[in-house]
Amino acid sequence: MADALRLLPATPAEEAADRAAGPGHRMRTGPDTVGDDLVKLVLTLVELLRQLIERQALRRVDAGGLTEEQEEELGATLMALHDRMTELCTEHGYTLADLNIDLGLLGPLLPPSG
Repeated sequence: MADALRLLPATPAEEAADRAAGPGHRMRTGPDTVGDDLVKLVLTLVELLRQLIERQALRRVDAGGLTEEQEEELGATLMALHDRMTELCTEHGYTLADLNIDLGLLGPLLPPSG
């Protein structure tokens, strides 16, 4: 089981394919980058949760269950959260697109922005 969970370095062909594939990419780890890798993983999880919360909020707005004041507050909160995520990514040398990890056959973790 330990061999199945072992992280293998990417081959040159895999790295070239990752670069050609676009924004979704595999997360590369190593002993010298473990701190940066952990920051990127945490930012990725927070971004995934942010997007899920945003979608749920939009469903609530579309359902008409919120007052106009609640909708305004929700919109302001979501925009502030997005701005803060962008700031955190910039602070650590990433963009929001960098957080979209490739899950192999499942595709990218984050849905395309639209």
